Amino acid sequence: MAKRQDTKKFFENLSGAGKSIGVLTSGGDAQGMNAAVRAVVRMGIYVGAKVYFVHEGYQGMVDGGDNIEEASWESVSSMLQVGGTVIGSARCKEFRSHEGRLKAAHHLVQRDITNLCVIGGDGSLTGANLFREEWSGLLEELVQQGLIDEEAAQNNSELHIVGMVGSIDNDFCGTDMTIGTDSALHRIIEVVDAIMTTAQSHQRTFVLEVMGRHCGYLALVSALACGADWVLIPEMPPEDGWEEQMCQKLSENRADKKRLNIIIVAEGAIDSHNKPITTDHIKELVVSCLGFDTRVTILGHVQRGGTPSAFDRILASRMGVEAVLALLEASASTPACVVSLCGNQAVRLPLMECVQMTQDVQKAMDEKNFEEAVRLRGRSFENNLNTYKLLSYRKADSELPNEEDELPYNSSFNVAVLNVGAPAAGMNAAVRSAVRVGITEGHKMFAVNDGFEGFYKGQIKEIKWGDVGGWTGQGGSILGTKRTLPAKHLDKIAEQIRIHNINALLVIGGFEAFLGVMELSAAREKYNEFCVPMVMVPATVSNNIPGSDLSIGADTALNAITDTCDRIKQSASGTKRRVFIIETMGGYCGYLASVGGLAAGADAVYIYEEPFDIRDLQSNVEHLTEKMKTGIQRGLVLRNENSNENFTTDFIYQLYSEEGKGVFDCRKNVLGHMQQGGAPSPFDRNFGTKIAAKAIQWISRKLKDSYKEGKVFANTEDTACLLGMRRRAMVFQPVVQLKDQTDFIHRIPKEQWWLKLRPLMKILAKYKTSYDVSDSGQLEHVTRVRPKKVD
Repeated sequence: MAKRQDTKKFFENLSGAGKSIGVLTSGGDAQGMNAAVRAVVRMGIYVGAKVYFVHEGYQGMVDGGDNIEEASWESVSSMLQVGGTVIGSARCKEFRSHEGRLKAAHHLVQRDITNLCVIGGDGSLTGANLFREEWSGLLEELVQQGLIDEEAAQNNSELHIVGMVGSIDNDFCGTDMTIGTDSALHRIIEVVDAIMTTAQSHQRTFVLEVMGRHCGYLALVSALACGADWVLIPEMPPEDGWEEQMCQKLSENRADKKRLNIIIVAEGAIDSHNKPITTDHIKELVVSCLGFDTRVTILGHVQRGGTPSAFDRILASRMGVEAVLALLEASASTPACVVSLCGNQAVRLPLMECVQMTQDVQKAMDEKNFEEAVRLRGRSFENNLNTYKLLSYRKADSELPNEEDELPYNSSFNVAVLNVGAPAAGMNAAVRSAVRVGITEGHKMFAVNDGFEGFYKGQIKEIKWGDVGGWTGQGGSILGTKRTLPAKHLDKIAEQIRIHNINALLVIGGFEAFLGVMELSAAREKYNEFCVPMVMVPATVSNNIPGSDLSIGADTALNAITDTCDRIKQSASGTKRRVFIIETMGGYCGYLASVGGLAAGADAVYIYEEPFDIRDLQSNVEHLTEKMKTGIQRGLVLRNENSNENFTTDFIYQLYSEEGKGVFDCRKNVLGHMQQGGAPSPFDRNFGTKIAAKAIQWISRKLKDSYKEGKVFANTEDTACLLGMRRRAMVFQPVVQLKDQTDFIHRIPKEQWWLKLRPLMKILAKYKTSYDVSDSGQLEHVTRVRPKKVD
């Protein structure tokens, strides 16, 4: 992609001088709100604006006084890792009245605040929009009542509003993820993982109620992420007779060596007659119908609590910076907007279009038009639902496809799955999903142990539906994985493909998997055995695979890094000033260090992709020393393991220790393999599940296309692909075409999207830097997905 050199605009041209920004959190709290507040305050101060906290949401705006206070750089220090909202939130009846809004306007004008950044749910954002529409009328009233003079009214004639959605339910249309959703999933999955061990011991059935009055997102994704037996959500009420179906499914699963059942219910779950379905009703059903020992757990406010996940901190930090840019660029003619993420791309959407669509969902549900409701919820929700349906339904052998019309025999193709490279959390979720979707599509699935090494040694056996039960929550690689490449063993691998009649390959792994698929496709000229569809799914903590913005396992590693950094920072509280030097994994790829640094609030991050010399180290030390002379007690410096062969972690530690003498002392930590281990995060479980399902569906299509005269033959470029996430979509890319995008010596892609997050980290750490805003969100319109045409 050609760099848009000519159109690049840097926000040095956007000045906030003379502007005042108010930031408030409103409605129900959500983890990550503090990260958003911190980003707004620091970015606002950075561009030269004044930033004010509005405490206790709209209530504070109505009450005025000490509730509206000017924020300083230091006042948001150490709030990144705190859950909830530090500036308080309240539901405010008074703001709903005209009098209330008049008071609020008066209090804002007194401080010349004409830019508001509202972090809350759709109610809070709708209120903000109404406030903006009434603004000029409110000012006229204030002038008439003699509370403000004409000049003040003139100076504050326009009110600009930018919203960020903070809601754990993820119930706001137009955004893929709202701030707090990922953290709430973390809480739910922690609970489910804990419950599973006790349920396993006693062969129990657990019914879990999760939040989501009008939106089933949390229930749906947590069901996907833990492999629940049944899920009930408001957008997809079960058909009449669901009680028998559910009980049948539970007993089938028990018969298949499974010792427990998990049923997840959204608090707003309803049946097809709009009658609520309660957890107690389900418990009674299971007990009376099956006699299983059944327990109910209602998660309640646990889901809103705890520290924000790495994802929510990054999302909120990016959104906060984007919100300030949107306020600086706003004019009287631009509509109030919300900033949000689509894929991993920042976007701005007109606030009222999103609110309207969110209300349309409720309307569709009230009218029992549930398909429409799901479609309005957006792409991400629909994908989750479709994947859940794919995996939840287990076909009896008699139902497996028998396409005699197309193929001369039962279309059972043999598909092999293997893990290659270092273990990454979420690999097992991907294998489970691939096996089950493969079986549903009518294939025979084979598992290869220990990567290509096991392949040439013949460690290959059929893997059945029940064999992968309970795999989603397991870390590492159950199949076993090795870094061995296939090139030296092509003869033996070809022989094994012949022996087991393997018709397609799914390779889940890191950089070695990418190289492996390349080597196999290059060997097609010599070996017919490799002329089968093959697809690679990226799974590595380093996130260094060309052709994909994200890989399975990276999110879990980021959470391990941020959790550890939080603990390390906390260990210094109460001591004198201290700086920590922390080394992260990633080979030559600086993803973990950079994005981990953004999530943990690092002061400096050293990576290979951005060369640094002794002068940079020197200025970083000086910068930290200056900071430490203010009220800031702790510093955090991250270094990627291969960022520089001479400036080692020890060297940097010694340099900082020497230069910081008398101001701060230093400690160093090498995080090591703890970044690779642990139970996969909800994101990795879900990403692994969805991407593997998509890969298997691609394999099915390619097998159908390449089946000629009784055998599979595929030797075109587009039958050896990598499935990656690119900006907003999942894309299949021929591995041959990714060659040019790869730096093979350092095992990294030549262009990496996350490098544009580095300036954000520097701004939030008080460095003067150049931030390219040509990539920031342009105002788009909400796209309504049209009903799919039936072919």
